[in-house]
Amino acid sequence: MTLQANDFDKAAERGVPSLVWREGQERRLGLILGAARGLHLGRVLVDGCGIGTYASRLAPHAGQVIGLDIEVPRVQEAVERRPAGGREVHYLGGAGEHLPFQDDSFDLILSHEVLEHVQDDRAVIREIARTLRPGGRLVLFCPNRGYPFETHGIYWRGKYHFGNIPLVNYLPRRWRDRLAPHAKVYGRRDLEGLFAGLPVRLLERRRVFGAYDNIIARRPRFGRALRALLQALERTPLQALGLSHFWVVEKVQADFMDPR
Repeated sequence: MTLQANDFDKAAERGVPSLVWREGQERRLGLILGAARGLHLGRVLVDGCGIGTYASRLAPHAGQVIGLDIEVPRVQEAVERRPAGGREVHYLGGAGEHLPFQDDSFDLILSHEVLEHVQDDRAVIREIARTLRPGGRLVLFCPNRGYPFETHGIYWRGKYHFGNIPLVNYLPRRWRDRLAPHAKVYGRRDLEGLFAGLPVRLLERRRVFGAYDNIIARRPRFGRALRALLQALERTPLQALGLSHFWVVEKVQADFMDPR
């Protein structure tokens, strides 16, 4: 996807949705389905669905999939891209801070690289906990502060610079957030704070590296070697340098208690 100059601010604010399905997305789909193992997937919500990349792939595994996104043009594109003859996915516009669903509505909720873009991440997590049924699970991917690159670009002297910027996330928080105010980044304690007081338990939490499909497309042998090396590090303490947090969180009680 080629961004024009006037698209940069929107890319910074909301991120750029995946337009193609490659090995990286396939790997993450496997992680999502693995996290859902043992669940009856009657209803699934993709919270921040973009153009429907993951919602459409989850549809064959669920009774009903709903994709929600705050960007209405992306919702419209998701509807247009919906495959003919496949199991239907329902798309709607809305904000994660105010999910338009009743309590205990979903067996699985996916939040894939969305949390860093919302206005109030605590409210988003609270809404997810409210709308999960008891025993239902959240699968969460979000940026890891330990990753050596800020993948959302930075603002420098009032101008947005797109791309992977090294070492920004290692700066003191106030400096890092001044350079990248448009996208949050999370350490483990940051995420633990978001879930504090909610009726949930953590089933899995670790960090994962990317698939580096763009590098592989340019330099296949080097890119595949890099991918193999970094993904092998996920089984070592060096997973702390991974691209994203991967958390699986389960709701544990029927009555949602608002901790505010």
